[in-house]
Amino acid sequence: MLLRDPVHGLISFEADEESIIPRLLEAPEVQRLRRIRQLGLTSLAFPGAEHTRFSHALGAAHVMQLFIARLRKIHDELPFWQRLTSERARDALAAALLHDVGHGPLSHLFEDAVAHATGSCRLHEEWTEHVLLDESTTVHRILAADDPELPQRVAGLVRGEHELPYLARAVSGTFDVDRCDYLLRDAHATGVGYGDFDLPWLLRSLRFGESSDGAPPGLAIDGPKGMNAIESFILARHFMFQQVYFHKATRAAEWMIRAILRRAMHLIQDGTRLPGVPRAMLAFAAGDTPSLGDYLALDDQALLETLSQWRDAADPILADLCNRLRARVLFKTEELYGVAQTPAARESAYATVRAISEEAGLAPDYYTGLDIATDTPYEEDRSLTVIFGSGPPRRPTEVSFLLDRLRDETLSRVRVVFPGELRQRVRDALRQAR
Repeated sequence: MLLRDPVHGLISFEADEESIIPRLLEAPEVQRLRRIRQLGLTSLAFPGAEHTRFSHALGAAHVMQLFIARLRKIHDELPFWQRLTSERARDALAAALLHDVGHGPLSHLFEDAVAHATGSCRLHEEWTEHVLLDESTTVHRILAADDPELPQRVAGLVRGEHELPYLARAVSGTFDVDRCDYLLRDAHATGVGYGDFDLPWLLRSLRFGESSDGAPPGLAIDGPKGMNAIESFILARHFMFQQVYFHKATRAAEWMIRAILRRAMHLIQDGTRLPGVPRAMLAFAAGDTPSLGDYLALDDQALLETLSQWRDAADPILADLCNRLRARVLFKTEELYGVAQTPAARESAYATVRAISEEAGLAPDYYTGLDIATDTPYEEDRSLTVIFGSGPPRRPTEVSFLLDRLRDETLSRVRVVFPGELRQRVRDALRQAR
């Protein structure tokens, strides 16, 4: 199989150990990823962000190819039972391709919105494991045809568990193949340069860490070569969160989806019949977990078609919110800075906005919000070491001022959300409050 990819160029899956990829691509559970955008509603702010979880899955599998090629150049230093065999490479490639197969519509947004509306929602990682292990899925049958234990091993890798720690961290870790692809892909699609980093050099700097008591080693970084690549990767991820993932228009649109689903769930729970409600959403509204088949029937197209039908709903709040979203009449935001970010100041600002909304005849529970976006740029990975010559291995934070400064720091962006027609009144009120 030979493919052209806008990020990585030519991608091929032609070796025997890679034959699992073309077979898995035929599975309907994988093809469904073509109908789920990688960045949800981000295209409302960045028009090019129309790429899908399908293209990202292929990209992650390709990065795993590169990772495997790098490790095979150096794995002769390991005992033969710790080396990257063809079977282990096949398992890792399958895990890289399938790591997102359980995603709901609109990327991470759907599970978050359902959790807000109902109080709980199974995470996409759990749905992914369900797809892998359920004997009724085509993905499971393809994996099991190669090896009856393969579905379990792939599920373990997706969780970041494997007998070889270095392989587990490649699928789920600080510098895993998922992040390596989505940063480059999202930056390319949105047209920004913030997410760019030197992937070839990052891979070239990988080596095996020290092993104790004969246990398989973890990953390490060749210090003289790799620290700049590592710092560049962390900064790329940080800037993408600040400039793209936390963009005010995206966050406002996501808040509107949450409000729409919350309103719809409440109406359904009260016995109101709404048109076009997917069976999975009826199950969520009832506090149940939908069947796997009903869940997989949900994708971006199905959800957006449902929201389109709700534009004519008898409930004025639901109809208005769906019409606004359809026409891209997005809510506005006002960011809170400095002392305004303290919990008391946040709640005071939000109370002010709620009061203005209520005065305007707009239900504040659905027309106002306090949006808090958080990210931890670098959560220290103690399994990752940096090696300089013959010296002892050191943690990245010990040799990088940047990583030491960012270590386990949670950065927040706090905004109040409200309809555009209230913008001037909100600004005036918040200015007076300061």
